[in-house]
Amino acid sequence: MVREDTDTRVDERVQEATPYVLIVWNDPVNLMTYVSYVFQSYFGYSKSKAKKLMLEVHRDGKSVVATGSKEKIEADTFAMHGFGLWATFQKADES
Repeated sequence: MVREDTDTRVDERVQEATPYVLIVWNDPVNLMTYVSYVFQSYFGYSKSKAKKLMLEVHRDGKSVVATGSKEKIEADTFAMHGFGLWATFQKADES
């Protein structure tokens, strides 16, 4: 017999272990150079990585720009909003 409280703790640990992703969406306002600059300055990405991610946003309409804990990605999402970018977050295993 498995105790219900044990099952709940296991589920909580699995949920905590599931990483979250930050998605930046294309918008009609921000210039590509600005988006690339934000990725470089906020995340510390190299110029080439920032440009690659920016081009994904531009060409594909969105890009996963960071992965981490829910708390970290949620904070990063609000930071992107502060830069005027359209951004959302979700669990990494959700499509």
